[in-house]
Formats: sequence, structure tokens, C-alpha cells
Amino acid sequence: MQSHCIYQWKFLAYCMISSQISGELVTFPRGHRSVGFATSLPAPPDTKPLPTILRDNRGREDIYDDLELSSESPEDPVRPLIPMSATGATGTFVLPSQPVFDEAAPRNVSAITGNSAYLHCVVHNLANKSVSWIRQRDLHILTVGRYTYTTDDRYQVIHSRHSTDWILKIKYAQKRDSGNYECQVSTKPIKSYVVHLNVFTAPEATIIGSPDMYVNKGSTINLTCIITHSPQPPEFIHWKHNGIELSYDSPRGGITMVTERGNTTTGYLLMKEARQGDTGNYTCAPSNTSPSDLRLHVLDGESPAAMQTNSAPLVSSKTTLPLVVLLLLNVSFAVVLLEHLLGAIAVPVGS
Repeated sequence: MQSHCIYQWKFLAYCMISSQISGELVTFPRGHRSVGFATSLPAPPDTKPLPTILRDNRGREDIYDDLELSSESPEDPVRPLIPMSATGATGTFVLPSQPVFDEAAPRNVSAITGNSAYLHCVVHNLANKSVSWIRQRDLHILTVGRYTYTTDDRYQVIHSRHSTDWILKIKYAQKRDSGNYECQVSTKPIKSYVVHLNVFTAPEATIIGSPDMYVNKGSTINLTCIITHSPQPPEFIHWKHNGIELSYDSPRGGITMVTERGNTTTGYLLMKEARQGDTGNYTCAPSNTSPSDLRLHVLDGESPAAMQTNSAPLVSSKTTLPLVVLLLLNVSFAVVLLEHLLGAIAVPVGS
């Protein structure tokens, strides 16, 4: 096995190894200087690949099970679009001489109020430069390197030792956090990468007419569920009756469910020929928010007055009559008193 190294600058070295061992250059920080060499031993067919070995310029090695960056969770680094190594015309490895941003980092990020927001900034060949996050609306410095430069403890930077991704985490995001954030590298002139954050109000589901709805026996039941403040429509809406999920082929029959997706998503539950067995609790359960409930009452000849439970109580005739009599008595007393006063005024002076 032979190794060939090309030295550029006083602290960088690009090396190649000619053997059956495959190698590629990767960048990772050793203090402020970042260049290393990665080798992967060839694995037999149908077996799990052997771990990746990272070797720095001083011969020190670190072993990792998987060199590829993952983005399965918001706190994981995103996968770079720029290859971590490249081969030039002469067969040597070539890396940029200055820090460069990777467009793999999303430039538009959405978050829900109360949840955490994650803004990514992928920088290759950082060398001895530093990465800062700036809030554009007031030019407030939020983080420099791994340190937080704001009294708002909701902000923090996430950066692992061998990653090129500098993640700004904003805990308990609020609507006022929406806007542009700038990832800056301390080059001359400064290089920046702008990420726009949209913070939405948490989605909310409401069944129109809740908490109680009354329908006549034999009529069509029409329940309408509105989902608002949702950055994306829900993947599905489940309807339940007394905790049991409803579907087109439910034993009851005559059930239709329709979903209209958009900025405001509307779900409809239609059931033909209402019957006493339909009375009970109905739940609209979207995939992206908490469910909403409604109590349905099927009336069979009851007085329409029973349908007023959501309104102010009606005054019965038994209560109205005494009030009217009392009012009339008060008016009569006022008339008598007025006549008495007028009579006293009209008495002749000489009598």
C-alpha cells in the first residue's frame, strides 16, 4: 500500500492511497483546522459494510459506522449536495480553497407555534473561520461558533464534531420569530446564507355546531369539520361514533365521507335517514392536530323547544303572565298617584 500526499498551505495535506482500500477526503474539525482522510475496507458480498475510518494529518484515527450524513430527525445534519471529495484531471483530490455553502440546507423552513424550529447551514472547507447566525430584522447576533450571544435562551446552535452543518435551534417558536435568518462565515468579505422561517399557528379542528347538535329522525345527518391554521393539509380525517371508527362499509350503511383539502381543510360526514341509534358522541380526528367532538341528538317527536339548549333559556308562559300582571299594577298605581297630585294643584286658592 502506497500513500501520496500533496501539501498545500502549511496546515493542509491531501493524501491518496493506492491499494485495494478505497479512500476519500473528508473535512472535519481538529481545533480550527479541518482536513482528514477516510478509508473503507472492502466488505464481502451480502454483508454489512465495515466501519469507516477517519484519519487526520497526524495519523490519528476515528471509527464511525456510517460516514454519510443523515437528516432523519430535525437535529441531524442534512446530507450535502456538494461531494465531500472530488477527483481532478491529474487524479489528485481537489477541494475549494475558501469556505463554500451547500445548497442542501433548506432556504425555507416552516414550524408550528410552541414547537422547535431548526435552521440548517452547511459549510464546506471552513478551516479556521467561524460560523454565526444573525437575525436580519434587527441584525441581532444569535450565535457565534458554538456559543450563544443572546439573552433569549430559546436559541442554541447544534454542531457535532465531524459535521459541516451548523444548525440553529429555536425552542418554543412564536409567530414573531418568522423572518429571515443569516448564516455568516467570517471571511473577507463576509459570506452569508439566508434562511426564511415561517411560524404558523397550531392547526385546530372544529365541528360546526358543537358541542350539541339536534336532528329529526329520518333526516340526513351532515357533520362538517373545519381544520384551520395548518401549513399543510392533513393526510387523513377519521370520523368516530362513540369511539368506533366509521367507514363507507360500516354496518350502519348510508355513510359518505368527503374531504376538501386546501389552506382550510373541510371534512364532511353524511349519514342518510337518521335513527335513534345515531345518537351519541362524534369525533373528527385529523392526522395533524387534536380531535374535535360533538354530541348528536336524534329527536323523535320531541318539542322544538328542546333544540334550544345552546341558546339562552326560553321564558315559559307560566312565568310571563305574573310579570305582565305586576307591570300593569305598577302602571295603574302610577296613574292614580299622578291624578292625585294634579287634583291637589287644581284646588282654588280662596276655598
